[in-house]
Amino acid sequence: MTTTKPAFDSLMEITARPPIVFVKGQGSYLWDHTGKRYLDFIQGWAVNTLGHSPKVLVDALTRQAARLVTPSPAFYNDASLDLAQLLTEISVFDQVFFANSGAEGIEGAIKLARKYGAVNKGGAYEIITFDHGFHGRTLAAMSASGKAAFEPLFEPKVKGFPKAVLNDLASVEKLIGPNTIAVMLEPIQGEGGVWPATNKFLQDLRLLTLEHGLLLIVDEIQTGIGRLGTMFAYEQAGISPDIMVLGKGIGGGVPLAALLATDAASCFEHGDQGGTFNGSPLMCAAGLAIVQEVAEPAFLQNVTRSGQLLASELQKLSARHGLGGIRGTGLLQALDLKRPIGPAIVNDARDAGLLLNSPRPDSLRFMPALNVTAAEIGEMIEGLDGVLSRMGVARCVA
Repeated sequence: MTTTKPAFDSLMEITARPPIVFVKGQGSYLWDHTGKRYLDFIQGWAVNTLGHSPKVLVDALTRQAARLVTPSPAFYNDASLDLAQLLTEISVFDQVFFANSGAEGIEGAIKLARKYGAVNKGGAYEIITFDHGFHGRTLAAMSASGKAAFEPLFEPKVKGFPKAVLNDLASVEKLIGPNTIAVMLEPIQGEGGVWPATNKFLQDLRLLTLEHGLLLIVDEIQTGIGRLGTMFAYEQAGISPDIMVLGKGIGGGVPLAALLATDAASCFEHGDQGGTFNGSPLMCAAGLAIVQEVAEPAFLQNVTRSGQLLASELQKLSARHGLGGIRGTGLLQALDLKRPIGPAIVNDARDAGLLLNSPRPDSLRFMPALNVTAAEIGEMIEGLDGVLSRMGVARCVA
């Protein structure tokens, strides 16, 4: 006699998931298997650029699936060429390699930097990264990350990633040695709790890397594709990096990432880099539709306005409940809770139909769709206000 296992048991246990199953999404909302609706301010960790199942994405996937899904990466396809051309036109980079995830893009950036060191700097291979940085979950990406929880895992790690302190140029300079080939950082440390690199630091870091003949790599997996109100975060500092990695938002919900580099930094030879699905026309067609939408000046201006509204409303909420400051830019922001109540807030909010994220116990992170409305921001604030009140978080007299 056979028995049927619960559906939950069929998935490998890699994280604690609540016992709900999402079956439908539209815009800023998700519905679970019971029909309950949730306002989503996580959006797949800044993945769903235009919200859940936007028409422009659905249409692009439908058209492309009827034409060509994949011809093999050994051949050109028009969708990948169109997206690569658009990305180089709107950035400071000249060449693009498409991947399936941000971590895979980071692996490509590490390989490219090390190849550059082998060709141009006598085998230099070290890449300076930063404490509390996060670059993904492949072994090299975890080694490059500065996340304390990763330190005891999967030893031995990939060597060659000394850690500096964000916004401390001296901490970078003292790590530079004969084996150094690059510096890699997130313009905003998202998983670390939404801690921005200052424009001054990024500008000084660019000058320092140029002085020492080092590559500057920006991990824009979370900040790229309009999330901060400009197409890319590096634009806000007025710098020109050598290498950039995009992920999350570039696909608008489908698995797509990109490694971009200048001509000078692009030194891969045939066989150095590849991947079965790189440049998939199905994924690139989706990415093209997303990037074209976001690249419109009016769209980016609206992201800036929405970010200002979100920050303003969070500041008011914080003042009402005696919480801390607001960090971040555009539609990647965090609220300092000043105490380790983030997970409890997330759980209570979910029960109330509001999806929030707590990257650290003392903070909440907000990553709504880039086309989130003022009404939806107001709905989130009202919902969070209710959660804080029910939890008995101290309120201040206005």
